[in-house]
Amino acid sequence: MKKTVVKFGAYGAITICVLFLISWFALDGLSLSVQEVLGYVSIVLSLSFVYFGIKQYRDKENAGKLSFKDALIIGILISLITALVFGLLDVFYTEVLNPDFMADYYENASDNLRASLPADELEAQLARLEAEREQFSNPLMSFTFMALTVFIIGFIISLLSSLILHRK
Repeated sequence: MKKTVVKFGAYGAITICVLFLISWFALDGLSLSVQEVLGYVSIVLSLSFVYFGIKQYRDKENAGKLSFKDALIIGILISLITALVFGLLDVFYTEVLNPDFMADYYENASDNLRASLPADELEAQLARLEAEREQFSNPLMSFTFMALTVFIIGFIISLLSSLILHRK
């Protein structure tokens, strides 16, 4: 099981890093909202290795049998590897490669709020946005949030894959 988890966790981590780099270099001119959607698509694509890892373990290493619990554990561990690598990549990006990202992101978000909200709601939303900005300026919080986002999506994919692939 360990070999499968490490192998497919590495595949997921490499995939999310490659897709991140592709989006950074090739899709930089797109709006932040489009980039965000593509980011989630990249997360789901990289976590597709959860399904393939569980299937590989069931078919090649466990003689076609796999309990729901074991499948879920494999999926969670693969997701965890991918999530941790993405969290580290995100911190490296925002702290080293593009330290102005948070300022640019929150400036864009505040401009969108100003364009779409009436004055009475605007101040409350800008205060909320500023509080979020302060939280994400801490690399540990940024790492935790990004890794947790990927892990939660990975957990859902692990649950679905376990339901599909378990066999007695």
